[in-house]
Amino acid sequence: MEKEGRIRDPEGLNIETSSIIKDDQIKLKEDPASAHTIGNDSWQQVSLLMVTTFNSGWIMSFPNVMLVPLGWAWGIIVLVLIGFMSAYGNWLLAGFHFIQGERFIRYRDIMGFLFGKKMYYVTWLIQFSLFFLGNMGFILLGGRALKEINLVFSDTTMRLQYFIIITALVYLMFSFAVPNLSALRVWLGASTILTFGYVVLVFVTVVNDGKSKRHVDYEVKGSTMDKVFNALGAVSAIVLSNNSGMIPEIQSTLRKPAIKNMKKVLCAQFTLALMVYYGVTIVGYWAYGSEVPDYLPKAITGPKWAKVLINSAVFLTNVISQHMFLQPVHEALDTKFLKVEEGTYSRENIKRRFVLRSFLFTVNTVVAAALPFMGYFINVLGSFTLVSLTFIFPSIIFIKVKGKSARTVQKAWHWTIIFVFTLIAAATTISAFRSVVISVKNYHFFSNQ
Repeated sequence: MEKEGRIRDPEGLNIETSSIIKDDQIKLKEDPASAHTIGNDSWQQVSLLMVTTFNSGWIMSFPNVMLVPLGWAWGIIVLVLIGFMSAYGNWLLAGFHFIQGERFIRYRDIMGFLFGKKMYYVTWLIQFSLFFLGNMGFILLGGRALKEINLVFSDTTMRLQYFIIITALVYLMFSFAVPNLSALRVWLGASTILTFGYVVLVFVTVVNDGKSKRHVDYEVKGSTMDKVFNALGAVSAIVLSNNSGMIPEIQSTLRKPAIKNMKKVLCAQFTLALMVYYGVTIVGYWAYGSEVPDYLPKAITGPKWAKVLINSAVFLTNVISQHMFLQPVHEALDTKFLKVEEGTYSRENIKRRFVLRSFLFTVNTVVAAALPFMGYFINVLGSFTLVSLTFIFPSIIFIKVKGKSARTVQKAWHWTIIFVFTLIAAATTISAFRSVVISVKNYHFFSNQ
């Protein structure tokens, strides 16, 4: 087990090492202790990880949740604006990996250091809610992919919940075998082949379907109120498609210079990765219009083997993607409960890691099976949590760290971002919860959707 350093001040803010919190301002003298590997990965490796994980099976729902509520004109405008602002917010946050000569490997540590223990816990709550809901979405998506494969070969199929359980067991075994982000390197080759292979196949089959349709309806449907709330939900989904909410945690795995290397990673994400998932979104909407389902492979009318390959690749790529997006939770639990002084694969740590992973996935799976409303969880993810982590918090950090030396125009720009995206966060959160309430009325618990 590796760590970059130990905390000289044992009373600094770090819940993973059970430190006592006395002051609002945390004085970390060295890099925080971690049960996971720090500063070991190349920017090329992390770039490839970002490109593949951002193009996991999640993108199969993007045409429905992004463009159906907005239509062509507003849809493209919002895609471009949110993409640009997401790149800016992540780029800005990456520049604060070191503050006053100290390295921060967790988002919540940055917020706690600058704003006190309350903001530490607020950030912790926002992040971990995001990761928990995100993993639930990955479990649902994996279950949906397995069910679609089964339907190709049989008119009758098991309930969705059985496929959810199978998916969760696979995720659990993978998370146990691959203890941290750096250990994912041996899987990136296969993940890259699967990701680009299934994306190309999706493009080909969807374009063929689109060419065969004489008329496609792109009308945005619903009452005025429905259109407004659905549009806000689409904004949430677009925020989700571009952001992880864990830039400091990803950056912590990079070799020095960590800031420069992270910006190279972000360049790869907001060029290559973005072109792929935006491309699938646009092509899917072009082919099926407002009738595109919340899971794109359901609409594909191509050969059976194509559907099987697409759904198989969706399932397999999700295994790696969900593992990356759940890493901050694994890191927190491992650093808290594993014996950091022992090796990663020591007998005691293996037992503890298995218990921790099993507990986490059991809770996640039960909730996912009970509430299988996949499309609506995307809106919840992109509302308050990611809007805050991506746009609001980085600007708050900028004003705190550079406010005295920054020009008036710079401060005005960041205050504008804070104000505008606070309004967006409030509006999209209301919209997201409205969607969930409607879903609960339309579906019963443990629905076989």
